[in-house]
Amino acid sequence: MTASARSVELAEAAVSAAADKLATDLAIIDVSEQLVITDCFVLAAAPNERQVRSVVDAIEARLLAMKAKPVRREGQTEGRWVLLDFLDIVVHVQHAEERTYYALERLWKDCPTLPLPADALPPAGSTQPPAAS
Repeated sequence: MTASARSVELAEAAVSAAADKLATDLAIIDVSEQLVITDCFVLAAAPNERQVRSVVDAIEARLLAMKAKPVRREGQTEGRWVLLDFLDIVVHVQHAEERTYYALERLWKDCPTLPLPADALPPAGSTQPPAAS
């Protein structure tokens, strides 16, 4: 079983919204084969707590426009690692230090990563770290 079309659509919208707010280290992981509770993880990093919150706000606004609302939100107060659970997808927006330290894609290395939409790719010649793969 692979991620549903709706899950992929939401994940791509979330990662695009994150990229619009200059999030880095973006990734979409298809965890549908390993977990029954969600289809995809979206991973994003930001350099400080204020930007983490900004990325979270942008993702929520974009997905709300698609009729998706988070059923659970954790970590908003600290702004170091915010988790948004939209049921079909779970979004992890982490401070860059946490993103590097926990490297969630390493923990889910048996799961395939999905390609990022073109508007979420770093510009050519950018100093931004490449998206996790």
